[in-house]
Amino acid sequence: MKKITWVFLLISTMIAGQTDSRIYDIINNVSEERIKNDVATLVNFGTRHTLSDTISETKGIGAARRWIKSEFDKISSDCNNCLEVFFQNNFVKKGTNGRIVKDVNVVNVVAIQRGTKFPNRFIIMSGDIDSRISDPTNYTDVSPGANDNASGMAGTIEAARILSKYTFESSIIYVGLSGEEQGLFGGRGLAKYAKEKKWDIVGILNNDMIGNIKGVDGVIDNRTFRIFSEPTPPTETERQRRMRRFYGGEVDGISRQLARYVYKTTKTYMPEMNPKMIYRLDRFGRGGHHRPFNDEGFAGIRIMEMHENYTQQHQDIRMEKGIKYGDTFEHVNFPYAKKLTAVNAINLASVAWAPSSPKNVRIGGIVRPAAKLKWDAVEGAKGYKVYFRDTTSPTWDHFIYVEGKTEHELEGIVIDNFFFGVASVGANGHESIVSFPTGTYR
Repeated sequence: MKKITWVFLLISTMIAGQTDSRIYDIINNVSEERIKNDVATLVNFGTRHTLSDTISETKGIGAARRWIKSEFDKISSDCNNCLEVFFQNNFVKKGTNGRIVKDVNVVNVVAIQRGTKFPNRFIIMSGDIDSRISDPTNYTDVSPGANDNASGMAGTIEAARILSKYTFESSIIYVGLSGEEQGLFGGRGLAKYAKEKKWDIVGILNNDMIGNIKGVDGVIDNRTFRIFSEPTPPTETERQRRMRRFYGGEVDGISRQLARYVYKTTKTYMPEMNPKMIYRLDRFGRGGHHRPFNDEGFAGIRIMEMHENYTQQHQDIRMEKGIKYGDTFEHVNFPYAKKLTAVNAINLASVAWAPSSPKNVRIGGIVRPAAKLKWDAVEGAKGYKVYFRDTTSPTWDHFIYVEGKTEHELEGIVIDNFFFGVASVGANGHESIVSFPTGTYR
């Protein structure tokens, strides 16, 4: 880096420190009270089991999803019909797995806020509508699902309320997904629907349990949260897998880049929070609704509380040896749910205000004391950040900002010793998710 001038470094520093005051307004406008009221409403449907009642106006998943749609409709009405709200249906036959004990229509509630410039490019926030107790096939008994996952669903509705007051270049989808507890059927259905519609999905932020601060291990923590992401897409080709052996990228798939983006945005605008990136698809042996999107080749992560309490997950409501079992309203910490809702909202906004990620990023510099990167121009980009980091670092730690070109040489930086990526930067200062090189050039 010996030829980089002080002026260039100063420009880079200025770009790095640029923030958008609207993001702070978004954080401040998230309402703890509204989230609390929405969780209470969802809990009061008694059970939201995927196979539960769909006729009643007050009980069961049918009433719950109609209420969620009505909330999205109200939000849309308040923003001059800025949301496209609809049910997305997925019929699942009895016996598809051991938890589908009768035919069921798995219904998602979708609200699309179209971007002004790129209406077919989407960033998604999801929460799960359904709940369950100890027996996953019991669809009649009370199953409050307060934290799992009325908290994530309420956060998604609240994010829609806040962000619907703004306009974005790219589109945002707020969605309530059903069928999670029965086998991720809602996510599967919407992911396939997205492929059929040829949606350009930047990524999905799956929120599953964002309201618990007291873990079963006794730890109480209202600032730390986890970001789960898989290392590489399951859809990669054999050729791509072979290339990784020689060029790296084992921890640099599209979902991992999305996780790093959420980490960076959160640390920039909410430094009091402690995002913890977990290098695995999901919790050990368990699953969430980002996975079906990963399976279709889309970026997807899970955002959730740091400390779980298993006495309050998938449990019949009961008292046993002095312990209250059950996922009930009293256990949800709403100030914490507000914080994680804000984390989602600011990342949705940042992505939707930013240009798209650079495509066709190539890297060169083998056996030379310099790394070269080249990429395709991005519509709406004012400049680009050429990132690099130690191969053992979980985050993008260094960058050079460039304008007026789509290639750059990092002199003095040996390609063998770092990982590299490129992000586009808009005139408003918002930047895209980093693109990891997918090819080489001389």
